[in-house]
Amino acid sequence: MPKLTVQGVGEFDVAEGTRLVKALVEDAKTDQLHACGGNSRCTTCRVKFVEGEPDKMTEAEKETLRARGVTEPGVRLSCQIACDSDMTVELISRLEGSGRADQGSPVAAEIQPPPVWTSK
Repeated sequence: MPKLTVQGVGEFDVAEGTRLVKALVEDAKTDQLHACGGNSRCTTCRVKFVEGEPDKMTEAEKETLRARGVTEPGVRLSCQIACDSDMTVELISRLEGSGRADQGSPVAAEIQPPPVWTSK
């Protein structure tokens, strides 16, 4: 079972394959944003990897980050990552202070759109 460490929040055991955005909201009980419902259409679910950043990413994530001008190393979309190994992240896109009414639309259990994997 992978261990998810969220800086300033704690450590959590998550079921292997759980989408990171779902683990952050459901397991870690954080206020992580996910405005588009986890479909790689926005960048509200951004996190910064401290340790354990996956070597692969979906083509959808790569394109969304490029289109939105997100270039900071280690910043990834939590909706496009499966918890397959231990990882440590910093929350950088939270409901608190965002001015939004809620965290976002419900997130499916599987990565959406169906992933086409590529190197990061």
